[in-house]
Formats: sequence, structure tokens, C-alpha cells
Amino acid sequence: MAVEVPAKNEIAFVWFNNYAGVIIKTPSQTLVIDPVDVKPKTFQHVDAILVTHEHYDHFDQSVIYELYKMFKCMVVADATSAKRLRNIIPAEKLREVQQGSEVKIGEVSVKAEKCNHPPAATPVTFVITSEDGVKVFHTADSLPFPEMADVAAREKFDIVFCTVGIAPGSSPATGFEIARLTKPRVAVPYHTGSTADLRKFADMIKKNLPNVSCIVPEIGKTYSVSKKV
Repeated sequence: MAVEVPAKNEIAFVWFNNYAGVIIKTPSQTLVIDPVDVKPKTFQHVDAILVTHEHYDHFDQSVIYELYKMFKCMVVADATSAKRLRNIIPAEKLREVQQGSEVKIGEVSVKAEKCNHPPAATPVTFVITSEDGVKVFHTADSLPFPEMADVAAREKFDIVFCTVGIAPGSSPATGFEIARLTKPRVAVPYHTGSTADLRKFADMIKKNLPNVSCIVPEIGKTYSVSKKV
């Protein structure tokens, strides 16, 4: 899965499964989030793996271990997932996070925030800030919650990934509510196998949030987003 190095003040991303599996590439770092339903050998380089929670569609020990063996990358995981990885990932390469934690991957910042996904034990979302200040909010499969607006006011997101299906209670409407709360430069629907749900989300953005652009992603395709100015 080749992802070209983005230009300064940009990030590139690839959605690689029907869930929350995303590659985020900055000019200096490659982050892989929730790698499941993907072959480790498809990745050319990984600096860090981020895990939002322990559910089967977000957490696969074997994939994480294979990626670690290939790249000796950092693994940043919520408390429940981190506990399950302690026997296979060396302590110096495993970082357990909870709401409020921050980890540095080179010059890239990864902050853990609240996640509204009640079936999970200790879920988190991730705020990723590139070395150039591009702000990404990976919301796992969270439902919207009021504090998202507070996080957005503080971070001023360039891109937000919005769950539109599969997870309990999620829909294009709940994904749209995430975009409404966070008001990013670019909203990206994901976490669905339904093209119709992706399009419904995009239509809602177009009709109701004229200042927010929408990228409807295709699995395996690379997209670029620049810094908010």
C-alpha cells in the first residue's frame, strides 16, 4: 500500500478497510490506526500503530505483532488493548493511553480523547497533529458527544473522520452530527460497507454545512488534506 510523502503543510491518508482502518502519513511519519482485515506485507513503512479499543474490527493482535516485527514501530493503545499486547510488544515500544494522554512520534503529536462507544471497555479517539500543524481527529467508531465541540474549538481540525455505520447507534445522521460539532475543513465518512451511507453523509454535509468540504473515500486510494489557514 504505497502512500506518497505529502508536501509540507499537508497530510495524506488511506482508508484500508470497512471500519476505522486508516493510514495517516505526514512528511516525516507514517501512522497506522486500527489495523484489521489487512495484510501486514501491504505496508511499506510504519512508525507507529494506534489502537482505539479492543473490538474485533479495530484490534488484531496478530497483525499488530507482525507489523511490530517488520518495522519495530511504536504501539499506542487504549488500556484494555495495551493489556492484551504486553506479552508480545516490548514495554519500551508500547504506550498505554487514556483520555488526556499525549505521545510524541518524532515531531508528530498524538493525543487521546474521549470516545462515546459504550460497548467498548476503555475506548479512545485520537487527535493527531503533524509536524507542520495539520490537525486530524480520528473518532474511532464513536457516536457524537457534546465535548467534541470543546475539543474542536481548542484544536481547530483540518480533517475529521466520522463513523456512519456498523457501530451500534451509528448512521449517516450521527456522522453528520460529529461534523457539525467539530466543523473541520474536511469531513470524511468511514466505518461502513455501504456506499449509499457514505453518499448520504456527503449530501447532508453539502446541504447543511457549506463551509465544510467532504471527501467520500474509496478503500485503498490516497487523499491529501492541507493545513487550515
